Amino acid sequence: MYAVIMTGGKQYRVKAGESLKVAKLELAVGDAVAIDKVLMAGEGESVDIGTPYLSNVTIGATVVSHGRHDKIKVIKFRRRKHHMKRQGHRQDYTEIKITDIQK
Repeated sequence: MYAVIMTGGKQYRVKAGESLKVAKLELAVGDAVAIDKVLMAGEGESVDIGTPYLSNVTIGATVVSHGRHDKIKVIKFRRRKHHMKRQGHRQDYTEIKITDIQK
């Protein structure tokens, strides 16, 4: 069974047992997370689609670690004007492991 969840303004397709990196959550490592913003859940021909969320489905997860993604380099320049601006950005993330999908 799989589900489509929404967290941090993004949507993810998840299955039980897999891990993914989402936007930073203010939780300690090892804490349990219950994700209730489930957009779709099911498998094969039996798929339930929410309007916008499913009320009877909850995704259980645990926090594995916190970290930061690789640096993204941003360069802005104006041609022939001797103007260049360099900037870098590293996004914080929380790695979670999906434990179960409760329907």
